[in-house]
Amino acid sequence: LGGKDDDKKAEAALARGLAIGHGVNLARELGDLPGNTCTPQHLAEVAGELAREFGFKCQAFDEREIAALGMSSFLSVAKGSDVPPRLIVLEYQGGKGKPVALVGKGLTFDAGGISLKPGAGMDEMKYDMCGAASVLGAFQAAVESKLPLNLVALIPTCENMPDGNASRPGDIIKTMAGLTVEILNTDAEGRLILCDALCYAERFNPQIVVDVATLTGACVIALGHVASGVFSSQDSLARELVSAGEEIGDKAWH
Repeated sequence: LGGKDDDKKAEAALARGLAIGHGVNLARELGDLPGNTCTPQHLAEVAGELAREFGFKCQAFDEREIAALGMSSFLSVAKGSDVPPRLIVLEYQGGKGKPVALVGKGLTFDAGGISLKPGAGMDEMKYDMCGAASVLGAFQAAVESKLPLNLVALIPTCENMPDGNASRPGDIIKTMAGLTVEILNTDAEGRLILCDALCYAERFNPQIVVDVATLTGACVIALGHVASGVFSSQDSLARELVSAGEEIGDKAWH
């Protein structure tokens, strides 16, 4: 039998494991939900419930507020759906210094827009919000573990549908950063919602930004179903992410 110090260490390890388990389960449960249940509004409600439970700040911007921010790129994807978009912003103050920013792609269903995807396997496009689910799960685990850091999470979430109001191939849109983009394929929607979220992240002056997304099938062609692709302008950060993946059995390739 151990002493009091051993008991405290065991209790701390159990609490940490429980927090990680809660975060993983949240991400998996959100990913498993069908698109008609796990809507942008549902993700916003889940984020709000977590904020109330753990006492951090949560904002969920609606379509009007997203437009006021100048996120025309994000809205160019969302406008093809009757389901309204949300921009979810979470802030946790657990330490000092610049925050770590997590950005998660939240396409709750991706039909491809006017550049419609093939019907076979399209049901799996409910998983196009797994970047958002991962960020929410990681955020819960970090907050429940009371990590001594400042953390920000940004989740742009909407549907990509082939409505009469949807963006057309050849349309030119403007991003929050003021850059223009020509849309050649409306199924390349993830980068359009993420670029505005990444631009918004700048106002938090983060020390690092980790962007999590099911962004392109080309990554699966390159790496198969074994490893996730890691792209970074900082080799040191990429090494940290790849190392963390090796430790937990979630492989990544820089």
